[in-house]
Amino acid sequence: MNRLSERIRRLPRYLFAEIDKKVKEARENGVDVISLGIGDPDLPTPPFIVKRMQEEIARASNHKYPPDMGLAEFREAVAEYYRRRHGVELDPQREVVPLIGSKEGIAHIAFCFTDAGDVNLVPDPGYPVYTISTTFAGGIPRPLPLRQENGFIPVLRDIPVETARLTKLMFLNYPNNPTGAVASRDFFHEAVEFARSYNLIICHDAAYSEIAFDDYRPVSFLEVDGGKDVAIEFGSLSKTFNMTGWRLGYAVGNSIAVDALYRFKTNIDSGVFKAVQYAGVEALTSLQMEPFVKEMRELYQRRRDIAVRALQDAGWPVKPPRGTFYLWAPVPAGYTSTEFVSYILEQTGVVLTPGRGFGEYGEGYFRIALTVDEGRLQEAMARIKDAVKFS
Repeated sequence: MNRLSERIRRLPRYLFAEIDKKVKEARENGVDVISLGIGDPDLPTPPFIVKRMQEEIARASNHKYPPDMGLAEFREAVAEYYRRRHGVELDPQREVVPLIGSKEGIAHIAFCFTDAGDVNLVPDPGYPVYTISTTFAGGIPRPLPLRQENGFIPVLRDIPVETARLTKLMFLNYPNNPTGAVASRDFFHEAVEFARSYNLIICHDAAYSEIAFDDYRPVSFLEVDGGKDVAIEFGSLSKTFNMTGWRLGYAVGNSIAVDALYRFKTNIDSGVFKAVQYAGVEALTSLQMEPFVKEMRELYQRRRDIAVRALQDAGWPVKPPRGTFYLWAPVPAGYTSTEFVSYILEQTGVVLTPGRGFGEYGEGYFRIALTVDEGRLQEAMARIKDAVKFS
């Protein structure tokens, strides 16, 4: 078959699909693999959410198509969560739309605003979907360099004026994957003014909004003055509630952007299974939510500290991140990021993610996902320490 479209022929293999393939091959060869490669929580969805799902899946009325705009109950639950958590008022009818996971919405927003030749600004290193969706929509992805010396925050004044004038969307993501960096209100204020100056839309990926440490509380982009005027924010239940396989998220914020995404979605999908949306209502409104999230943060903080101490003991210049369940660390001298993670897999059976997979500015780093239990994490870090020292 040689009739593939040009866009598919040019499409790179998805980074995490390639990692999955390497894990499978290693295990088939008898290697005791410890995968710290993919950000898929190892813990189960909490029982109070599973119980609601069991109840709702048994209702025949939930087996039909969901409403095009999603269940009113779920949209209201998202709005109430934003009111309670961020002090942000949202109109459930006009400023909230359910998603089949936040990845789906992030992938499709480019199609809503990007014409051929338009520029979208994408963080680099960053989640690969920002770049891929821009390219699919016919746009031109331009990197927003995230450098360690700037705290992995883009320097907006460095963006050429001619690039900014062509820009339709600017993707941001804090707490940040892959670096674990967090953003201040001051930066978000600066981004609002930048968006106003160039009439562009901020797309803020807030998938890790509840995973933070050391008493840090991540800020919604919509909290800052003018945020809702210029931004659409993407949220996910995947990482907060260990629901990656359930595929449930939402987009909130600017009503024009939300409506555009809704119109796009109604033409290509039929929404989220109603029972899953009701389970999402339970996740966002249950009195058990806050205790569960607190326990989850404490667990990831313990894992973070185990991995940071191990790297520091082996000479790595790393500091504990304040958000996400990732560590971002430099590769030792003499390796590219791909060479280093290949060496670690071959020598130790531990799977890491090469920084180059997140973009040009990710070269020279690797990412650790803290998604195994403490015993296996200690074992993985001991193997890495035995295999290489930082220099």
